[in-house]
Amino acid sequence: MDWTALSVSLHLATLTCLLLLPLGIWLGRALATSRSRAKPLGEALVALPLVMPPTVLGFYLMQAFGVEAPFGGLWQRLFGSGLNFTFEGILLASLVANLPFAVQPVQRAFEAVPSNLREAAWCSGLSPLHTLWRIELPLVWPGIVSALALTFAHTLGEFGVILMVGGAIDGETRTLAIAIYDRVQAFDESGAGTMSAMLLLASFLTIGVVYGLAGRRRWRRG
Repeated sequence: MDWTALSVSLHLATLTCLLLLPLGIWLGRALATSRSRAKPLGEALVALPLVMPPTVLGFYLMQAFGVEAPFGGLWQRLFGSGLNFTFEGILLASLVANLPFAVQPVQRAFEAVPSNLREAAWCSGLSPLHTLWRIELPLVWPGIVSALALTFAHTLGEFGVILMVGGAIDGETRTLAIAIYDRVQAFDESGAGTMSAMLLLASFLTIGVVYGLAGRRRWRRG
């Protein structure tokens, strides 16, 4: 087991979940309640990382993070270092790549909340913020847990985007998925198998959590 790569992966997955949680709730609710004609466009932009090949997404992010690009140049002026081949770079890339996993389950959960429930809360004197906190979030928490589980598991297994943006710097950008690839290249099938089994277990547990929560929601509705 490459414990250093595992530590980088866990750190990356944890930060990705924490940073995407508020964004996923805000975007998920906005898309669920929107009646704008631009809603399909917003949903398409959120889902775009799902259909783009990871290396293509990683290539465009690598270009955007370069010091000659507007975003990458601004980052360097503000923080004194570039984004490519750094942990900060793969963290930002992870936020983009995992956006659909953080938003879509939350959006589906908010869509299941009856609109008249919100209206009743507003008529009772609750502000939109208090309605969200006291009424909606307790109802959509299974969707939030599903989003966190999917985001965490996908981050652990992400390869193409992370490799394109961060390379394979030990202790900085070399994640568990990249370590598996390196072990295969070195003909260390035993080490690659051990780390692959860990990612397989994480994926299986994630799917179990997601389907378990979905089944619980169906049971309650029934």
